[in-house]
Amino acid sequence: MSHVIRSATGADRDDVHRVVVTAFGEEGSHVSAMVDALEAAGHVRASLVAEVDGRVAGHVMLSHSWLDARERLVDVLVLSPLSVAQPHQGGGLGTALLGAAVAEARRLGAPAVFLEGSPAFYGARGWEPGTAHGFSAPSARIPGPAFQVQVLEGRQSWMTGALVYVEPFWALDCVGLRDPELGRIEQMFDF
Repeated sequence: MSHVIRSATGADRDDVHRVVVTAFGEEGSHVSAMVDALEAAGHVRASLVAEVDGRVAGHVMLSHSWLDARERLVDVLVLSPLSVAQPHQGGGLGTALLGAAVAEARRLGAPAVFLEGSPAFYGARGWEPGTAHGFSAPSARIPGPAFQVQVLEGRQSWMTGALVYVEPFWALDCVGLRDPELGRIEQMFDF
């Protein structure tokens, strides 16, 4: 599948919402509202779209959060949501968007990028359990294996502690088990 990944523009807004809503099924409207809230609050650091045949078929967002390290708060990024329109799922578009998002996080100088998601999917693409690097999840509702990170070049050894989500994640209750895959993870590991 031939695709182009680029920064999202205001003209992509409706297409991004369409992709997010369809990718997340029953939770799609809720996740789409989170995208709007993060944008409105000024927390978005990068929003990328993938086009297939000139049409937006995928989207990924990086937003600001903090790591509550002992020395001080550290600016970090959260990758959420990653959305691929259903007809394009399984064809590598999500993997391409993940790679582009991590490259953008490096360009922005982030020491780490966090996400909640399937350890099978993300682990195969270089993501690791956050706890393996001295990080703790921002909520007990996030199963341990689902709390994942990519540690980047800017991370220093003292940068350990709890991830602290920005307010829109909490206001919209977009923390923890918000999709069926995370529920399955919880059942697999008897949380």
